[in-house]
Amino acid sequence: MTRLATSAPAAAPASSNWLKRYYSMRAAVSILWVALAFTIGKSQPAIATVLLIAYPLWDSIANYIDAMHSGGLRVNPTQFLNTVVSGVVTAAVIVTIQHDFHTAIGVIGVWAALSGLLQLSTAVRRWRKVSAQWPQILSGVQSAAAGAHFIIQAAAPSQPLSVAIVAPYAAFGAVYFAISAGVLAFKR
Repeated sequence: MTRLATSAPAAAPASSNWLKRYYSMRAAVSILWVALAFTIGKSQPAIATVLLIAYPLWDSIANYIDAMHSGGLRVNPTQFLNTVVSGVVTAAVIVTIQHDFHTAIGVIGVWAALSGLLQLSTAVRRWRKVSAQWPQILSGVQSAAAGAHFIIQAAAPSQPLSVAIVAPYAAFGAVYFAISAGVLAFKR
């Protein structure tokens, strides 16, 4: 008599097909976010607030979705951490932006640095199975550097800040995600 398996089979690691779609989706959302930040976000404080909250929230959701399509949170510890860190930062931005925009930008800076390092770790881990991760590695390094830049700018309270300060960072992210999708499409 054979025994039936009582646990669900482990999900497959990320496929290049999934990552191509995922990177394309990340690029498209980032492009939309940048367009909104540079247009109505610059002149409408309420929209700027929503955009600043939405950015780490979207990162949390996107990392969760990717991890679930790539074997689950247990086998993707860097994405699990990125999901948690981005969620915590979303809450921190909600709290800090009500009192001080500079502090909120500083929180975004800490998040950019941490999530960049986690993105770098994820890309290095994926390189062995999927390859074509060099744009994600560059993006992770750039994100960590941008985070330090945001922290420095947030520490200068005399300098007026807007959501547009984060837009170039998001635009570079969109470019890296688009390149990643393109490299994976080309490799097929």
